[in-house]
Amino acid sequence: MTSGNGARQGIGILADDLTSAGDGAAPFRRTGHEARILLSGPTTELLPVTGVTAVDLGTRLLDQEAAAARTGRAARRFAGSALLFKTVDSTLRGHVAAEVRAAWAGSRRRAVVIAPAFPAEGRVTVEAVQHVRGVPVHESDFARDPVHPVRCSDLTTVFPDAVPVGPDRAAELPGLIGRGALIVCSAATDDDLDHLVAAVPHLDDVLWVGSPGLAAALARRCAQGDGPVGSAPVPARRPLVVVGSANPATRRQLAALRIRSDVQGITVGDDPAATVQAIRALAAPVVTVQTPDERHAPRTARALARSLAAVVRTLSEERLVDALVVTGGETAATVLKALGIDGIDLLDEPEPGVARGTPLGLPSLPVLIKAGGFGDDGMLLRLCHLVRQPAGRPAPDRGDHA
Repeated sequence: MTSGNGARQGIGILADDLTSAGDGAAPFRRTGHEARILLSGPTTELLPVTGVTAVDLGTRLLDQEAAAARTGRAARRFAGSALLFKTVDSTLRGHVAAEVRAAWAGSRRRAVVIAPAFPAEGRVTVEAVQHVRGVPVHESDFARDPVHPVRCSDLTTVFPDAVPVGPDRAAELPGLIGRGALIVCSAATDDDLDHLVAAVPHLDDVLWVGSPGLAAALARRCAQGDGPVGSAPVPARRPLVVVGSANPATRRQLAALRIRSDVQGITVGDDPAATVQAIRALAAPVVTVQTPDERHAPRTARALARSLAAVVRTLSEERLVDALVVTGGETAATVLKALGIDGIDLLDEPEPGVARGTPLGLPSLPVLIKAGGFGDDGMLLRLCHLVRQPAGRPAPDRGDHA
């Protein structure tokens, strides 16, 4: 947005799903900014607010043409932001090229800087090729994604007109930006990302495109204070872990959680009422509800997500749970919309790739949202501990209870 004197204000984040919106906003929250996540919908007003506004555009679920059109409209709405950031998945899933070009056109920015590296999760860009833990992404598990399988790891193929820039060439960025280039930046460390951000004199000349790694580098440059702001929610008595992602990392995390004596869980099927009835009979302080382990075709996956959402809505209305830990962007958006939630005030980022917040209009139900492919095997255990314990208590080791 712009102020009365025409100066750009605020930070806008355009995301293709809910976890990306949280991942993009969380580093700014950690460095002192107020931050809000909006879930887009037919009646959602995409109005920037003071601080950080991250919008889940839901474009992962659309075809390429519709995704580009929605992204372009949002970019025009946020063109007056002092900093405009377009998220892309760090494994290059989704309509990456079409959305970036639409966002660039709508943003009216001089140039584009694309840096999808997320070193904290082992996702790095080497000579413009995206890798996950040493493997080109098109050869990884993400090549088998049921909705957006990754076919290409080389960003210069995805963007044939791109100018590739390595970490040792960051000094060239001002000149390239002045010429209106689309620039692909390689990075293997957070220092590399900090270096490229520091090389750009005016952040508002650029449409920034990246994953949580680049968002964190931009947040460090735009920091307003030290450490997190705001207070943690009241400890939950009975959190619900909602697993809709079929990513192997999340399924390992769920398996590590489910072996504990204080955790019980149910797999959802076609009948949400039967799942709710089964959960009512459980006595454990931590409950999990999940889709089946196997990957499904998009239509089946969406139907299962709706079943999960119906289960969560009933459990919330009956006050059988008082906090949510949700994995998978589509799952999280479906669940929150079923609860009548169209936005979240972000509290913090307890771990890389995890956003914690309080829903607008429903602050008594704190929510943690985790991307499906993020985290080690103990992540869900730690998140359950986090929501159940007072602020300041140490995280568990593998021998502690959740």
